[in-house]
Amino acid sequence: MNIQEIKSKRTLDKYYRINHDSGLTIYLFPKKDYNSKYAIFGTKYGSVNNAFSLDNGEVTFVPDGIAHYLEHKLFESEDGDAFSRYAKTGANANAYTSFDKTCYLFSCTENFDESFEILLDFVQSPYFTEETVAKEQGIIGQEIRMYDDSPEWCVMFNMLRNMYHNHPVKIDIAGTVESIAKITPDYLYQCYNTFYNLNNMVLCVAGDLTVEDILKKADKMLKPCEKHTIENYFEDEPYQVVNNYVEQSFPVSVPLFNLGFKDEAHKITQKEFAEIEIILSILSSPASELYKRLDDAKLINQSFDNEFFAGPGYNSVIFSGESRSPKETAEMIKQYIIELKEKGISEDAFETAKKEVYGDSVISLNSVDNICNTLADFHFNDIDIFGIIDDITECTLDDVNNRLKKMLDVNNCTLSVVLPKE
Repeated sequence: MNIQEIKSKRTLDKYYRINHDSGLTIYLFPKKDYNSKYAIFGTKYGSVNNAFSLDNGEVTFVPDGIAHYLEHKLFESEDGDAFSRYAKTGANANAYTSFDKTCYLFSCTENFDESFEILLDFVQSPYFTEETVAKEQGIIGQEIRMYDDSPEWCVMFNMLRNMYHNHPVKIDIAGTVESIAKITPDYLYQCYNTFYNLNNMVLCVAGDLTVEDILKKADKMLKPCEKHTIENYFEDEPYQVVNNYVEQSFPVSVPLFNLGFKDEAHKITQKEFAEIEIILSILSSPASELYKRLDDAKLINQSFDNEFFAGPGYNSVIFSGESRSPKETAEMIKQYIIELKEKGISEDAFETAKKEVYGDSVISLNSVDNICNTLADFHFNDIDIFGIIDDITECTLDDVNNRLKKMLDVNNCTLSVVLPKE
């Protein structure tokens, strides 16, 4: 076992990275005198991982939505479910499946040891039967239909389907009613045994805790795993978007939009991530020139935002929000990007955005849930929570101007719109 103490020279915070003998990487971020404690147990397994091989063996194809299905089923056991156990400790528990990971979490102010043991227990104890799997199909089917009625969900996935030709990121995280009907206990066990290997997982904890507190339970509960090679397979994805516009009608009072800029997929370095965060602040912060122009034209409201959306095999930037005229808003965004690339980002805009991104990063270290969620996300993307703060601080105007030239291709974007029903 290797325990490494990592300190920030800028914030004076520290955390511990533990390479546990079981194969699991554990992060502990001590927050002395904090009442709240938070833990998240995650695996690098999301909705896009529907074709894979283990140890260079035969490629396995599984039904869409199986990662999300597995998340639901893992809470169940032969003796009951994890939520009932958490109810006795008073912890607030939850889980989520994204495109590239699945995470199980809880927060509490008391009975941490008991809640922590529940987390480590049920995530390592799969229990699937024909009967319980069949029962879940109806529950998740209802969830899928609920999302089909959500304008926010539909405007995003319409955009993704218009952006990606082949990549499974365009498929709903929960799958379809048809795809989940194909899920069996054998599929669930196969995916569990592949991706829920501790070498493919991470455990992050924050609160008024010590390394000894964490290892006391980890040493007792973690089941050592043999390390395997997991290879995920994706079809070749063309650079160009599928279509540049799609719309759908919903009973909404104000139109919604998602404007997605597709880029070549590649592994994002820590330095690139810092540069992109600053660029996105320059483009969407309420203090930015673009925000002011859109606001003066009464085209946006406080819902206006953007996101760097990247993962295995996909990479894009998405602008979103409500707008009385989505097409006009999209054109103004594209024209501003063209203008910004031609004349370059100003020193004032750069310094303002850099301070904002730095401030947000430091402030996030005051929240135990933000800390753990960020540690988990960064772990799977080889980014250090303190290193990114250093890279933001050391980023130069030339860095962001050079990065801007390589992204946000205005000729390779798609606009998805939800319009009010007449």
